[in-house]
Amino acid sequence: MLVQHTREGRTAVLRLDNPPVNVMNAQLRRELKQVLLCAAGDSSITTIVITGEGKAFMAGADIGGFPEMIGKPNAAYDFVYDVYGLWYLLECIEKPTIAALNGLTLGAGLEMALCCDIRIAAEHVKIGLPEIKLGLFPGGGGTQRLARLIGKAKVKKLIFQGEPVSSQEALELGIVNRVVPKGEALALAEKINSFSLMALAAAKRAINSGNNVPLRVGIEIEAQEFQKVFLNEDVREGGDAFLTKREPAFKNR
Repeated sequence: MLVQHTREGRTAVLRLDNPPVNVMNAQLRRELKQVLLCAAGDSSITTIVITGEGKAFMAGADIGGFPEMIGKPNAAYDFVYDVYGLWYLLECIEKPTIAALNGLTLGAGLEMALCCDIRIAAEHVKIGLPEIKLGLFPGGGGTQRLARLIGKAKVKKLIFQGEPVSSQEALELGIVNRVVPKGEALALAEKINSFSLMALAAAKRAINSGNNVPLRVGIEIEAQEFQKVFLNEDVREGGDAFLTKREPAFKNR
């Protein structure tokens, strides 16, 4: 197995395990899709943490099969669309996702991390898009998601130079949310687990769906999701707990 799946309370922990640097190949993509679908359908899971075994989170795609695509119409196109499907699943899964960047996060590794809701990096991590050194450019969404996150000029510099940045530089650029000691991702997940999954999922849908539409359309999306929350039991529990000065016991329904 190239993706190890364990539980930490209400958190599904997915560990990429394709030594030595967890490169992405077809088997890893298949296994990751399978465990993501499993976690998505498990009502006892609230959050998903993705990390890597060893010295890397994911150091890019397995380029061993790239020569087979050279000169063939649609071969590279079909390949990236297969990747896009997995990334879209990760991006839209209705549970908070955290990328715990424990080591090298390059190419497809960064592109996958960009599909997670929160990115937390260890202090020693190197992050980048080095594809230009191979006569390529990031083709797994890197030119699009990262540009939307930090702006075109900063992305062009990263891609055109091909050099990774430190976790602290990534924090300053806005690529990661925090730089932390090991284990902080699970602590954050545990805190999120205490909240209502119904509200978390609605907030995620509102943010994702409203991000690239006109404000008036985004406001309407938000209003609809806000209404959905008020059809759930958890909102009654949250309000009652606040008024009676106790901790809420959400049941995710």
